[in-house]
Amino acid sequence: LYVAPQIDVRVPRSRRASAPEPPQAQRRFPPECILLEPRLGLSAGLPCLLATAWHRRHVDTDSRSMVKKEDFQQLDRSDTDLGHPPKKVAILTAGGLAPCLSSAVGALITEYAVTHPSTEIICYVNGYKGLLLGESIKVTPAIRATAGALHLHGGSPIGNSRVKLTNVKDCVKRGLVKEGENPQQVAADQLVRDGVEVLHTIGGDDTNTAAADLSRFLKQMNYHLCVIGLPKTIDNDVFPIKQSLGAWTAAEEGARFFENVVAEHSANPRMMIVHEVMGRDCGWLTAATAAKYRERLRKRPMLPQIGLSKARLDVHAVYLPEVPVDIEAEATRLKQILDDHDNVNIFISEGAGVKDIVARLEAEGKEVERDAFGHVKLDLINPGKYFADTFSGLIGAEKVMVQKSGYFARSAAANSDDIELIRASAEVAVKCACDSLNGVVGMDEDKDGELRLCEFERIAGGKTFDYKQKWFVDMMNEIGQAHNVQDSMDQN
Repeated sequence: LYVAPQIDVRVPRSRRASAPEPPQAQRRFPPECILLEPRLGLSAGLPCLLATAWHRRHVDTDSRSMVKKEDFQQLDRSDTDLGHPPKKVAILTAGGLAPCLSSAVGALITEYAVTHPSTEIICYVNGYKGLLLGESIKVTPAIRATAGALHLHGGSPIGNSRVKLTNVKDCVKRGLVKEGENPQQVAADQLVRDGVEVLHTIGGDDTNTAAADLSRFLKQMNYHLCVIGLPKTIDNDVFPIKQSLGAWTAAEEGARFFENVVAEHSANPRMMIVHEVMGRDCGWLTAATAAKYRERLRKRPMLPQIGLSKARLDVHAVYLPEVPVDIEAEATRLKQILDDHDNVNIFISEGAGVKDIVARLEAEGKEVERDAFGHVKLDLINPGKYFADTFSGLIGAEKVMVQKSGYFARSAAANSDDIELIRASAEVAVKCACDSLNGVVGMDEDKDGELRLCEFERIAGGKTFDYKQKWFVDMMNEIGQAHNVQDSMDQN
């Protein structure tokens, strides 16, 4: 560690835990060093230094086993002025939490502080709720100077909410607008009143497409609003984004969560542990969490002579929304594992089997609750318990435990790999703001993973996990569940 003449704090690359090389735009200095906070001086650099040091001590930073470093494309960025900086920008975070929100807010503030210090910044409190109510925080010079501290924290410092501007009934019910008011009009009026030229939205497809709709609405009023989104979702299910912010961290945190929970297998004989992972329609997070857990498990010493074996701690089944499950065949396989090792560990996506469960509940005349966006409230459906109840009798489990890692994983601070992607995305976002462009910054799958501004009309949710990828097929072969994947391939 040393302080360069420019007062930039750097960390020798040899100290980093096998993390991929960052995008070229971040390497303004020799390749053996990583820039922590560019050109803000020691006081601003130290918070990010502390964040990086903390993650290196407490978190395994090698979380890119599913996306290789060559997927990152070099960013063509000049050190000169990027264009005509906006006079005033606003930042908001919305939707569920992800391990990137705090870091993304900090990265955007820092990028403006470095490149365009004259640009005024405000943050709307609690997402679109704050926009509708006119509640915002002004980013002061003191906040700009220490924004690197936000990399240390999970959640969102400015708050989130689930508000759909086109759901008038819900907005009225929650007291966000008055009866007869149009939420889009209220939001538009507030942006005009605040003098916002650029709105940075950090959220999933719902958040960013809502912002795009708002931009089009304002255009009809002859007010130009530039909207630039950053893709936040631990499900990694947004078209055409290859890797959404926070997903790497969520997989790693889910793996850490199960490293403790799995010890419960020793509390009871013939134990079945179900690890329910977030993922409504996409199984990426469950698959990545299982892969990360097994990767970490391989590095831990065992003592099978006394009962501490990899076979007992391993993942024995992975169930995803994309891959149908043959209950009878799986029950036979899992019963054999239970007989051999006295416990079974299952990883399941919270969206696995939901359609069947909802159909059964509705057939029984029960009402299934949904949120403002029409999504089924998965915490009330409880797929993990459904599968646990289904399998327990079939395999002869004496004790069943269902544990959900969702809140633990999604509320974590971003790890160093995600921070690199977040910072690179913030650089692109600010450049696009200066060029008055609209879209979502992300690794474009249709452009060989190039980190660029993706057009709003191409942004959509519901992307499914590609279970034919080699790393996933190999994992399923290793745990003895290859028949599920092969059956799905044959059907498709």
